[in-house]
Amino acid sequence: MELSSIINQYYDTFMLKYAGTVLPGHLKAMNAICSCRTPDSGELYVQCPHCYHAEWRPLSCGHRSCPKCQNHEASQWIDRQQGKLLPVPYFLATFTLPYELRSLTWYYQKIVFSIFFLCVAGTLKDFGLNPKNLGAEIGMTMVLHTHNRRLDFHPHIHVVVPGGGVDKRRRQWKKIKGKYLFNEFAMAKVFRARFLAALNEAGLSIPKNVPPKWVVDCKYVGKGITALKYLSKYLYRGVISEKNIISNQNGQVTFKYIESKTGNTRYRTLKGEDFLNLILQHVLPKGFRRVRDYGFLHGNAKKMLFLVQLILHVVIKVIEQRTRPVFKCPCCKSSMVIVGFRYNVWKSG
Repeated sequence: MELSSIINQYYDTFMLKYAGTVLPGHLKAMNAICSCRTPDSGELYVQCPHCYHAEWRPLSCGHRSCPKCQNHEASQWIDRQQGKLLPVPYFLATFTLPYELRSLTWYYQKIVFSIFFLCVAGTLKDFGLNPKNLGAEIGMTMVLHTHNRRLDFHPHIHVVVPGGGVDKRRRQWKKIKGKYLFNEFAMAKVFRARFLAALNEAGLSIPKNVPPKWVVDCKYVGKGITALKYLSKYLYRGVISEKNIISNQNGQVTFKYIESKTGNTRYRTLKGEDFLNLILQHVLPKGFRRVRDYGFLHGNAKKMLFLVQLILHVVIKVIEQRTRPVFKCPCCKSSMVIVGFRYNVWKSG
């Protein structure tokens, strides 16, 4: 079931119902998805060097909300993260905004999401620097998710944290003992205070019914690669895979998801226009980065990461640049060569 066909079918009814809340980024996402792998996204003229068969091949749209695109970029990200992995235990911390703040977050996404990242990073960094916890600077890879399994708007940040940190003064690696990072309840309390203070400083009105207790979950995840692969699924390819869209009948769309608590497969059915709204509410503002690195994992801290790798006797492997998939000749299955291109200009709404 292709998302592009659903967009084409319900576009008019979606615009009638949600014209007041639809954003330019939503229109651009819909146009990109509908044009993906069609002549509207441009074409490459490819030729087989063996049998000389030649044809035009449509390009992908490249939009990060398109379920058909960006697989190569996601693979490259995993390759880069694997190059930073350390032989230490890893932890996955999850910071979730309460339900009462979701409306405010939706209307001021760039501001609130930026505050979200800063407060999460600051909270974890200070807990790591505290001598009672670790007394060292930690590294973090953070990924923003805006959805839950049912695809409702549910902003939360996942943080993959190596189990240790750098004491810069002593140039020493300090490891976390056991399968425990920091106290979840203490982190939640500090994060809540900092986040609300930052909203006040930004001049945003905080709802009166904000709960006194927030949720921070932290668990041991072994070597870390499993958590990173899980997070990579939603970095570049939207929030739903087309294989999970089960049916589109009688004006209603049904998709399946895995319930987190039970592991059972569940189904959700919505009107076509409501389904589109559910998907499009997770399109991030233009230029906003969903994934960020902090501490000794930051791109500007390569010397510090190299020092950590030396201390931990990490065998540094040269990461070979992953090549893009090639076009295969339909006649002889050889790799085809690009000999020309053309682009068609399509409007974003």
